Amino acid sequence: MALSLSQVSFEHHRTALGIGETSPRISWRFDGQVSDWYQKSYDIEVQKRGAAETFHVDSADSVLVPWPSDPLKSGEQATVRVKSTGSSDKASTPWSDPIQVEPGLLSPEDWRESAVLASDRATEINETHRPIYFRKDFALDQDILSARLYITALGLYEARLNGQRVGDHVLAPGWQSYTHRHEYNTYDVTDLLGNGDNTIGITVGEGWYSGRLTWNSYRNIYGDTLGALCLLVVTNSNGSKTYISSDTTWKSSTGPIISSEIYDGETYDSRLEQKGWDSPGFDQSNWLGVRELNFSKDALAAPDAPPVKRVEEHPFADIFSSASGKTVLDFGQNLVGWLRIRVKGPRGQNITFVHTEVMEDGEVATRPLRTAKATDTFILSGEEDEWEPSFTFHGFRYVQVEGWPDETKLDNNSVTAIVVHTDMEQIGFFDSSNSLLNHFHKNILWSMRGNFLSIPTDCPQRDERLGWTGDIHAFSRTANFIYDTTGFLRGWLRDARSEQKENNFSPPHVIPNVMGDSPPTSIWGDSIVAVPWQLFQSFGDKDMLQEQYAGAKDWIDKGILRNEVGLWNRSTFQFADWLDPKAPPDDPGDATTDKYLVSDAYLIHSTELLANMSALLSHAEDAEEYTESRQKLTQAFQDAWVSQNGTMANETQTGLALPLYFKLFSEPEHYTSATNRLIDLVKENEYKVGTGFAGTHILGHTLSEYGAADTFFGMLMQEEDPGWLFQVVMNGTTTWERWDSMLANGSVNSGEMTSFNHYAVGSIGSWIYENIGGLTPSEPGWKKFNVEVHPGGGLSEATTKFTSPYGLISTHWELDESQEDDDCSKEEKAFRLTVQVPPNSQATIYLPSSGSAKRTVVVGSGVHKYSSCVA
Repeated sequence: MALSLSQVSFEHHRTALGIGETSPRISWRFDGQVSDWYQKSYDIEVQKRGAAETFHVDSADSVLVPWPSDPLKSGEQATVRVKSTGSSDKASTPWSDPIQVEPGLLSPEDWRESAVLASDRATEINETHRPIYFRKDFALDQDILSARLYITALGLYEARLNGQRVGDHVLAPGWQSYTHRHEYNTYDVTDLLGNGDNTIGITVGEGWYSGRLTWNSYRNIYGDTLGALCLLVVTNSNGSKTYISSDTTWKSSTGPIISSEIYDGETYDSRLEQKGWDSPGFDQSNWLGVRELNFSKDALAAPDAPPVKRVEEHPFADIFSSASGKTVLDFGQNLVGWLRIRVKGPRGQNITFVHTEVMEDGEVATRPLRTAKATDTFILSGEEDEWEPSFTFHGFRYVQVEGWPDETKLDNNSVTAIVVHTDMEQIGFFDSSNSLLNHFHKNILWSMRGNFLSIPTDCPQRDERLGWTGDIHAFSRTANFIYDTTGFLRGWLRDARSEQKENNFSPPHVIPNVMGDSPPTSIWGDSIVAVPWQLFQSFGDKDMLQEQYAGAKDWIDKGILRNEVGLWNRSTFQFADWLDPKAPPDDPGDATTDKYLVSDAYLIHSTELLANMSALLSHAEDAEEYTESRQKLTQAFQDAWVSQNGTMANETQTGLALPLYFKLFSEPEHYTSATNRLIDLVKENEYKVGTGFAGTHILGHTLSEYGAADTFFGMLMQEEDPGWLFQVVMNGTTTWERWDSMLANGSVNSGEMTSFNHYAVGSIGSWIYENIGGLTPSEPGWKKFNVEVHPGGGLSEATTKFTSPYGLISTHWELDESQEDDDCSKEEKAFRLTVQVPPNSQATIYLPSSGSAKRTVVVGSGVHKYSSCVA
């Protein structure tokens, strides 16, 4: 396969229209299985303003290389091609396909006279806000060369031009800490405009901006009035520009969307549709005027993350009657999104759709939703109707349907589920000889999809759906294996830093912070250190790490409430090992491991990570200070929690995993004895899980590091509660919040806090990729990486694929009875491994063997095959 370049990207953007950087760093991947290929130099061609420049650079770098030309201006377009030259006599690549890059509006002044518009209609302050429709007619009298629409809303928007929808974003502009960073979107609308009369229409719903949030039903957190802001810039064929701004010449009205709420769903009355409202020639005499809202454009920002999109259509797998005779659709997969319906029936008839994750006692289980109604209502027009909601989403597998008309058959032609999430690139794939394990990996994937919707949430279905910092702390290492999270997490981390500054240097429990002042707490607060660190390990972006460095320092230096020896103050609130399997349904924080033991251990770990950050970012004095602090805190931890013979105050799975993984013992023999005691605990517990949020994501890594991967394999393959495969055996299609969200008898856990779509339990996905797949970066960003497979768990083969910043990495291994040509004894099995290494990167491969010494080889790009004998 010939060598070529693919996926030329700018910063973290795959699509570089409307980005926020004027000198975006450039990256490219390599396609092709070329042997031992390393880059010696590269050429970048930048074409702009009618001229092309070519820049030659002698460098092996191909990820986040500096922008070589003059900085771009607002709305300035450049076309970029890249060519890479190999070392010595190695072949060069052809030029990549040309890729366009274009910044958005980079300053408030670039928005010209555009204002945020609100309807003259009265605003509902203490109830849901009915969506508002805005429109404006305008004329264009010259031939159009190109056109851009820059748009955002106080709420969520959908835009239309001349009767056609603008773009494919949904729930735009997403959820940010709006007072600090309010995103706008940029669309190429050249093909939607024409010479002569044109019309722009915008629908705005309340979304997260002013809708009710949290179980406390807070409303109007960011503002109490829906608004729209846009600027249409048309470049004419003669080079002149025409600007259409949101201003007081627009008109407003209400329409068929009666309500559309995040938690409660949408009510749509198709009888109220105003045909052609978004097209020229519409009679707007009954529409109201608009008024300008006071709004500072200083917080406006181009997006870091990809947009939320419709990513898949999912048919239902079954239709049946509930115990009470109601019609229920089973989509066979717990997913996040909504329904699209095509229906005809009597005018004025109501159809209701109730969305739930599970069934209980033969009925859709609405109790876990708490106060969220998760109900959509559609009122028929009497004509052929097609509809999907605009400003809500649901987490569901089952949908109860009432009022469906006899005139339309209820089948997959009339009802389809639309799956939505942030449109990140999937980069991790896994398959093995164990179907239950494969299903569990799929469950992790689906939970990440459902909870990476604009922000990293805890759950997508009940009256919560918040950016809990502890959840993403536990899951980020796994997330970075499955999807390219660079832009998604960078944007969220920027919000985390902004919110931290307003919360006494402590990251709030949820980002964006909609719960008021949050007391400092370990793990959740430690996310401000751990999430950037994991993101850096996966993608190697030092600029991101430097951007988050001040927040990490503030947390360690100022945010934590300490006692006299520098450990956590014993009167502080702590989540700690949240959702320990033995925690009662009504008290998820009642864990078997002391909260302050857990918190102290994480404090020391975060201090060590900060020391590592300081060294990497060349802050030598800080590195020395935090290294010394780590040593002192470790001694204090040992005094508080470790006996002289090395036993812990809490001899639990979490209580042993933390000091082992964070290196908190004082004597070498303590590590050996603690490992043995942890193994014994696991065996005594019949290989069932004994950890909550604090311990689960590191438990497998701890056992592997101390040579006990087989022990964790036993836990991973456990099919009883509490265990990961128990959820699969119980027909779960996403990972659960509780180990026993559903009990073995099929009933739903009685706790008020019971979700069937939480990704934190899936945080062991990183162990699957690193141990079964054998993949770990040996330096941040995967230019150099390790391949060290741990076969076990009764697996006979496994295939793991991971698209690194350099290209595709893959491992495939098989384990079978030895043949005569394998040179293995009768007691041994033949292990066969195939590794693919992308160009411009290097792998160190450790081959397992039945002997004490592993065979180690260092290889460059290409496909490499090995075999060995294992016991």
